[in-house]
Amino acid sequence: MSTTTEPAAVADATAGGAKKSAGRGPWRLVWDQLWAKGPARFGLITVGVLILVTALAGPLSALGGWTPEEFDKRAVDPYLGGVPRGDFGGISARHWLGVEPGSGRDLFARVLHGGQVSLLIAFTATAVVVIAGTLAGIAAGYFGGRVDTLLSRLMDLTMSFPSLIFMIAMMSVAKDVNRILLITLVIGLFTWPGIARVVRGQTLSLKHREYVEAAKVGGARSWRILTREILPNVSGPIIAYTTLLVPGMIATEAALSYLGVGVRPPTASWGQMIAESIVHYETDPTYFLIPTAFLFVAVLAFTLLGDALRDILDPRGGRS
Repeated sequence: MSTTTEPAAVADATAGGAKKSAGRGPWRLVWDQLWAKGPARFGLITVGVLILVTALAGPLSALGGWTPEEFDKRAVDPYLGGVPRGDFGGISARHWLGVEPGSGRDLFARVLHGGQVSLLIAFTATAVVVIAGTLAGIAAGYFGGRVDTLLSRLMDLTMSFPSLIFMIAMMSVAKDVNRILLITLVIGLFTWPGIARVVRGQTLSLKHREYVEAAKVGGARSWRILTREILPNVSGPIIAYTTLLVPGMIATEAALSYLGVGVRPPTASWGQMIAESIVHYETDPTYFLIPTAFLFVAVLAFTLLGDALRDILDPRGGRS
C-alpha cells in the first residue's frame, strides 16, 4: 500500500492556500510563497546571479581582457611598493575592479575565479554532508536499537571535537594533495551530525504513521519504505537545512583559506584574497573591500533564502 509522496512539511505549509490554487503542485506553491517574500526574493535573485557569474568566470574574465594569473606591471607603481596606479585600487576601463597590489593581477578575474572555487567547495561539501547525514539519520531513526545507539554515539563523538582546530591540523599535515577535495572531505567529516540529528528526529515521528505501518503489513521491504514513504516526507526539512548549510560552508572555506591552510596560490578563493589583502589594507583598502563584499553578499543571500525555505517547508522546526 502506498501513499502520496508529497513532503509532509510542504503539504502543511501550503494547505491554507490549496483551495485557491487547485491543480497546482506543492512545489509551485512553495515557489509562489518564496517569491512573495521580499528578503527571500532578494536572496534568490542574488544567489542566481552569483552562481551564473562564477560559472561563467572564464568567459567573463576574458571579456574583461585578463586572466586571474596574468600580471600587469603597468598598473602598479614599482617606486611605491607596487601600489596600484590611480584611485580606488586602480579601477579603470582596463581593470574594472582594480588590480592586486604588487603583482597587478586583475581583481575582476580573480574575484570571479575565486568565487567559483569558494562556491564549488561550499556546494560539494554541502552535498557530502547532506548525503551522509541523511543516510545516517534515516537509518538511526528507522531501525532504532543498536543501530540508533551506535550512530547517535558517533554523532555525539563527532560534535564533541573542536572542529576548526581539527580542520586546521588535518589541512596542515596533508601535503601534495588536491586541496579542494581535501577541504570538501574535511568539512564534511565534521559537519554531517547536524543534519543527521534533524533527519533522525523526523524519521522517529514518521515511522509509526499509518501509511508506514500499512506498507509493512503489505510486505514492503525496509528499502522501499525508506525511499518511498519516509524520505519524501522528510525532504522539506532537508532542503531547508541544506540551504542554510551553504553560507556556513562558504564561511568555513574562507576561514581556512584566511588562516593559510585552505586553497593555495595561484588558485584564488575569496578567503585567500582577504588574507592577502590584510598586508595592503592601509595603502589599498579597495583590495580588501572587494572580496569581502562578495563574501558578505553571498553569505547574506544564502542565509535569507535558507531562512525563508525553512519557514515554508519546516514551519514547526523553524519555530522550535
